[in-house]
Amino acid sequence: MDDIKVLMKKTAKTLKEEGVVSFARKVKNYGKVPGDLPIEPVSQIYKDVLFINGCGESVPHPARYRVSHQREQLESHNISTDQVFYVQLQLDQVRFYRTFIFFRCPYTDTIGEFIKLAKSLNKRVLFDIDDLVIDTKYTDDIKYLQTLSKEEKALYDDGVMRMGKTLQLCDGAITTTERLANELKKYVPEVFINRNTASEEMCALSEEALKCVKRNSEKVRIGYFSGSLTHNDDFLLVLPALAEVMRANPNVELHICGELDLPEELGGLETQVVTHPFVDWRRLPQLIAEVDINIAPLEEGIFNEAKSENKWVEAALVKVPTIASNVGAFARIIQNDITGILCTTKEEWREQLERLVENKEERSRIAESAYQYCKKNCVTIYTGSPLRNFVCKYMTPNYAFALPSLNISGGIMVAIKHAIILQDQGYDVMLLNDNEATATPWCEYENHKFPVLGQDIGKFNGRINTAIATMWTTMAFVERYYNIEKRKYLVQGYETDFYPNANPLRIQANRTYFPTREIQFLTISKWCQKWLKERYGQIAEYAPDGLDVERYQFVERKDSGKCRILIEGDCAVDYKNIDEAFIITNSLDKSKYEIWYMSYNGEPKEWYQVDRFLHKVPYEEVHQVYEQCDILLKTSILESFSYPPLEMMATGGYVVAVPNGGNREYLKNEENCLLYEQGNIEEAKQAIERICHDRELQETLKLKGRKTAEQRSWDNIRKDILRLYQ
Repeated sequence: MDDIKVLMKKTAKTLKEEGVVSFARKVKNYGKVPGDLPIEPVSQIYKDVLFINGCGESVPHPARYRVSHQREQLESHNISTDQVFYVQLQLDQVRFYRTFIFFRCPYTDTIGEFIKLAKSLNKRVLFDIDDLVIDTKYTDDIKYLQTLSKEEKALYDDGVMRMGKTLQLCDGAITTTERLANELKKYVPEVFINRNTASEEMCALSEEALKCVKRNSEKVRIGYFSGSLTHNDDFLLVLPALAEVMRANPNVELHICGELDLPEELGGLETQVVTHPFVDWRRLPQLIAEVDINIAPLEEGIFNEAKSENKWVEAALVKVPTIASNVGAFARIIQNDITGILCTTKEEWREQLERLVENKEERSRIAESAYQYCKKNCVTIYTGSPLRNFVCKYMTPNYAFALPSLNISGGIMVAIKHAIILQDQGYDVMLLNDNEATATPWCEYENHKFPVLGQDIGKFNGRINTAIATMWTTMAFVERYYNIEKRKYLVQGYETDFYPNANPLRIQANRTYFPTREIQFLTISKWCQKWLKERYGQIAEYAPDGLDVERYQFVERKDSGKCRILIEGDCAVDYKNIDEAFIITNSLDKSKYEIWYMSYNGEPKEWYQVDRFLHKVPYEEVHQVYEQCDILLKTSILESFSYPPLEMMATGGYVVAVPNGGNREYLKNEENCLLYEQGNIEEAKQAIERICHDRELQETLKLKGRKTAEQRSWDNIRKDILRLYQ
């Protein structure tokens, strides 16, 4: 591996200066941010993919190929990305992305928690690796590692095994070669091969190197770009043939770049050997361009068979021919004697080296063929489509519910219930909150957890498969954000009439029924379905609304001496018609009736006669209020779907109500409730007195009311809800 030398140097230095105990403490988790590494702020921009990079700046080359280059592939194919160094990963980042790719990340507690959270949200987690550093059964084959001390080897092995632990937590993997893929399939169900490619910048640097290159016509330069000491044994394969060719051809120079122990076999040839230090990748094209022949020997073995063809690609881009071992990726990618030369035996190495040393035309022919192939097939911008398709395949379809706030009211509760059903079905669901006063990063409801983002379009750069507006104020985001595949509008009421005449919000609300983009209308009410078609020509898909029957348990009422009447709703909202409810109850005999008023917003007016006022009762406690009351008096004249009557009936209570568009679907006069005509105060009072005194009526309403509620159980209508969104 290219980073082993760097790692071992740091290891040796720390062991020498601080001892084993200190070193073990520093690397135990690889999870503490070094003092010189500033904490990067968590991105607040919603995007498609987050790469978690397990390689630091000390070993940048693997990360360049597997993070930077793959990001370029995806970005050029309209998949937005970010990256973060793995020790800086924060749990909150899971909110802002759909898919996560861990590159060579050893397991840490934070990574374990992050993956667990991502999976609970139905987001996909992939692992990327370019070497067999996932199990010591592979790395034990690296001869160089056998030279390490016991302590050094133990530390290295620990990192390898923790890399494998992260891999096994992931849904799939991305890798560079067939051999790597075959091994990774033993750990994850699906593996995609995305070969290393050259970036746009690498191509530009290579083109610049070609323009500037000046090769010495009197010398033939053979280049070996080793990278690290792990290639010592690889170099020994070609050494005998190389030494013979150099002794036979004094004009041949061997240029060695990177870490390599010069073997004794090159004794006497020192004047023909030029060494170069390990260079930054941006200088590498210029260095490669100055040689005439590139050599890439590899020992046979599972570890080397898994290596990629990087060395061939880098040489091809500056029109330098490569002679490589007939092993692994080289054997697959190189067309022998066309785009490169493949060798197996010592004799083949000697013959082919001699041939290219002597024949400039052959060098040019092979180099040009390799160059043309790589420019078309080994560059990020031309090769990103298969990677994009794989990542998109693994992206769970996502749904974004745009909400006016997170204050649990009837309409918002319905939207969140829909979100719960979709999440339970395995979809990626998020909530978009339009109310800064209720801003929170997470929404937890009924043992479900949803990431919450705002509705600032400037903070979105990722794809949304389906976005759902849930009130007219949320249509702006759904209409205007460009990267939405399907748009839906969940209509739960005639919102134009939420406002009095001459209020400009009436016009704004009404406009949303004529959207500027193609939007599928959804509704929970047949009444809404009807007026959407008749008034606006909009065809809405319908699914009945549901009730948490388990929450609203049947409770047998006890005679307490007084009949307790519950009035529910915001008295500041005209269509709730709360004033009429209190006109009715104010005229009742106070010795026989007790009045409770429950409201989320408005407070009782001075003339309301209220025995108990219940303000902003948490939704999870509302059922307790119903259970303590006998009759719900519901006087609303405008409802898309009226929950309170259904909730009251579920607990075994009784309902007296004004019929409206939202409750006509389930309220049946004399069967599960008593209805009265709006404004008919005497009729309402008579209905209340009948319920209090007619035992037979009580029994009928109680049994049929409970049956009505049970028919509306969310479990019974789950398929109908899913049909709206699939």
